[in-house]
Amino acid sequence: MLAKLSMHLSIRRCAVTGVAGLALLGAGLPGAVRSAADDPTPGLTRFYDQKVKWSACEGMDMPEDLQCGKVTVPLDYARPEKGTLDLAVARYRATGKSRGSVLLNFGGPGVPGVTQLAIGGKHFMGLTNGYDVVGFDPRGVGRSSPVSCGNDSTDALDATDGNAEVADPQAVLEKLRAAAAECAEHSGPVLRHMGTVNAARDLDVMRDALGDDKLNYLGFSYGSRLGAVYSARFPEKVGRVALDGVDTLTEPLSEQGMVSARGQQTALENFLTWCTEDIACPFGQDPREAREHVVQVVESLDEDPVPTDFGEAFSGQDFAGALGQGLYSRELWPSLQRAVAQLLEEGDTRGLEAFASGGVTLPPLRGKHRGLVDPEEVPLDNLPAALMAVNCADDPDRPAAAQVTKDLGRLRARYEQASPVFGRYRLTQVLLCYGRPKGTDFIRDEVKDVDSARMLLVGTRGDPATPYRWTVETAERLGSSAVVLDNRGEGHTGYGSSKCVHGKVDAFLLYGTLPPDGSSCGSDHDAE
Repeated sequence: MLAKLSMHLSIRRCAVTGVAGLALLGAGLPGAVRSAADDPTPGLTRFYDQKVKWSACEGMDMPEDLQCGKVTVPLDYARPEKGTLDLAVARYRATGKSRGSVLLNFGGPGVPGVTQLAIGGKHFMGLTNGYDVVGFDPRGVGRSSPVSCGNDSTDALDATDGNAEVADPQAVLEKLRAAAAECAEHSGPVLRHMGTVNAARDLDVMRDALGDDKLNYLGFSYGSRLGAVYSARFPEKVGRVALDGVDTLTEPLSEQGMVSARGQQTALENFLTWCTEDIACPFGQDPREAREHVVQVVESLDEDPVPTDFGEAFSGQDFAGALGQGLYSRELWPSLQRAVAQLLEEGDTRGLEAFASGGVTLPPLRGKHRGLVDPEEVPLDNLPAALMAVNCADDPDRPAAAQVTKDLGRLRARYEQASPVFGRYRLTQVLLCYGRPKGTDFIRDEVKDVDSARMLLVGTRGDPATPYRWTVETAERLGSSAVVLDNRGEGHTGYGSSKCVHGKVDAFLLYGTLPPDGSSCGSDHDAE
């Protein structure tokens, strides 16, 4: 799924506000030991022989009962002798006898699982009745050799920002090429080995290092793509796998971006209907006028950005990105309303900037072994940089320069028609793959008719990022192993917002109890 972040301010500040909704998601993993001799790939035995050494997590605000460790994986699975990466892992231990682990991925791609487990661990404590609950930072993410596009990563943003010169698409292409080169320079060798296929192989090494014979897994949003790819790559190792907010496996990035723009526009309209019922709504009390007001604010801030405490300007694209983050969960709407009022009434951007999180810029990584970086050394732009790296590595479509030049004006018009608020920065996400190597065709061609244990797929009807039809389409593609749970609620994913979904996912992971295929959960808000 195309991630949820502003591709302007956030690309310099690592916006993780979509994560605020995703922080309500996840769970961990350990189990039965598999011999490294069972591994069919030459040179991987030493990776499958390791065991995680757990210790107290270091850093401010880390829960005392959270343990941290690392798992070492090959940089390049085709040449495992050529270097390694360390992946950060963390766990909450089972409260009684552990039957193994359940591994969590919080989405993005690019969301650091260790941080999210530390922040949102209380939502997964029910799973500790039988499992160690484990989060991890995938390769290139968080403390695990984080990728970056550098401090001055504005070339690609400028390509479609404001009044980009669609009449001169060659200039746009040059900016995109420059942006790709900057990302390669600042990320080091890990950038060439990003993508979900490699992350799935990492997941299998982690499974074994945790002592599990089979993978128990809960993946949210992009995490559903990772779970599906793992299931196709290692079908005999699938244990209990639940996927919430199911991603597409077939649509190209250009279509994914269009879907995301439309979904967020619908979510915005729902938010404005809710907001205008309150006398304190900064957009007034008329939903139609409120929609027009939002577009005017975006255009006005693009023409005349306001200064921020970070020394940068807050543009209309930053405003759109912050809105998008707040729309991923209905629970965020009140704080989003207050943040918008703070901007419109006082010119204060801090409330909207709270949907972003920061770090520092890291120099390029070199050497054969890349260990974990300190938390304070994670680059500011790691989330959007990782998002681009993974999405581009997963997408085999690379139109030639002539095709991009030909299509740019039409594409921008389609995106802005899909959403006058969110269309432009969604288009930027799509274009950022230009200048990068062609991605894999494995996901589109091979992840289908999976002969594995049955998996639970949760789709939410009002999901602004992963539409319900993607759940249905992915289930059909995976085949008879997929069981669909229809969540008739709002927001991105269901585990953190629906008691019904939460209960059914936990029942499956803990006891193997699957709901009937096509059964549904009603909206919690309808029951109030």
